[in-house]
Amino acid sequence: MPSPAQFRSHESVAVRDSPRTAALNLSGSRQEFAQARDFTHRTLGHWSLDHCSDDAVTVVTELAANAVLHALPHTPADEFGVRLRLTLRRSHLVCAVTDPSDSLPVYPRAEDALLEHGRGLHIVEALSEHWGWTRRCPVGKTVWAMLPTRHLP
Repeated sequence: MPSPAQFRSHESVAVRDSPRTAALNLSGSRQEFAQARDFTHRTLGHWSLDHCSDDAVTVVTELAANAVLHALPHTPADEFGVRLRLTLRRSHLVCAVTDPSDSLPVYPRAEDALLEHGRGLHIVEALSEHWGWTRRCPVGKTVWAMLPTRHLP
């Protein structure tokens, strides 16, 4: 079975040499959302977590879209881009997206349910057991979600 390191391509992919961690660098183009979804599917297939793929791909797409839409336009061009990281723990998959913005994630109020945009973190919350964010030094933040890896009946 191939390792995540074999998923590298000439595009903005960087994978750690760990059987339990895989990472992808994103510069912000719309084509990279498809690349992030494909990367997530392949990585979870390698980890025998195909049963988690749909939820993980949805969470990754929402977190990456938030970072690209809200963080990248407000950061200098010389700052780092967006980084997707998948980490396999004993009973959870951690999907984390790091961006260069110090702005906190925006979680819209429930009464805004008819808005066309702004439901991404509600979706992340519904699909994950836990989610949150962490500030990065010297700049930026990581928004993460923990998805259960056990098979549910």
